[in-house]
Amino acid sequence: MGMQKRSTLDACLETLVILGEEDRSFMAVEGGAGCSSLLGGFASAFPDRCIRTNTGEQDMILTAAGLAVEGMHVFVSASASFLVGRGYEQIRSAVAIPGLPVKMAGTHCGITVGEDGASLQMLEDLAIMRAFPNMSVFVPADFASAGGILRAAAALRSPAYVRVGEMPVPDVYAEGDRGFTPGGGRVLREGAGVTVCCCGIMVAEALKAAEVLARQDISAEVIDCYSVSPLPSQIILDSVHRTGCCVTAEEHFVRGGLGEAVSGLTGTSYPVPVKQVAVFDKFGQSGSPQELQEYYGLTASQIVSAAMQAWIMRRR
Repeated sequence: MGMQKRSTLDACLETLVILGEEDRSFMAVEGGAGCSSLLGGFASAFPDRCIRTNTGEQDMILTAAGLAVEGMHVFVSASASFLVGRGYEQIRSAVAIPGLPVKMAGTHCGITVGEDGASLQMLEDLAIMRAFPNMSVFVPADFASAGGILRAAAALRSPAYVRVGEMPVPDVYAEGDRGFTPGGGRVLREGAGVTVCCCGIMVAEALKAAEVLARQDISAEVIDCYSVSPLPSQIILDSVHRTGCCVTAEEHFVRGGLGEAVSGLTGTSYPVPVKQVAVFDKFGQSGSPQELQEYYGLTASQIVSAAMQAWIMRRR
């Protein structure tokens, strides 16, 4: 795992411009009075292909849906609490039900938004978006994977949601990696003691936890479940058949996210104990990202604790 730290938001800023250079039918739509933090670079490079609705997220989504009907490749972005929260009805009716290939990026997700506090710290977006049929939901772990995932999403002929963050994170993948697909996942570390399914900022934490567990003679298999919907089901099932237990780790409410998706998969296909590391029954609050990670238990040490509990109960 590399020491350089860049944000997944920064990767999207760069990749959007590249996609615009490669495809003249690629357009961006933004809502609200100001320029979106994610579309600013694209808007500067291609002002004729960036539409500002100035009337909010609902009209932004409807405009994008209309462009998609006309055959344009459309990308929209906003703070997830506004994009998913305010735009839910429009996403459902105008994008998800007709299956239009509108690509959406939610920013300001999770408690690592920091000082902005609970109103902007979206912790339920994965639960909402993965509930839609035919909606691909991605959570990149680092700069390189965010760029690769955005490219994969852009190529889809169906709707997709990508969750990005502003907090710099360690590099996990090599620059230029493009092997990301809907329903895909990556085994970043092999092991036979416990399966750790993780996404987003928790991938780096899981890799640190695996080092600690190895010193206690528990070999952790770390899977980056960058595709939360559809899940990398076969990769997960192959792993839990070897390990007999699982831990999930995500920067999301415990309800409706990766943990419940993995629990549902294993419960119906190969029941094993699953311990979840997530935000339990609390909204966010103001604080530094590091302080909030510690307060809400989104750390390597919490993964280690959950893994040891799961290992004791493992299916033999």
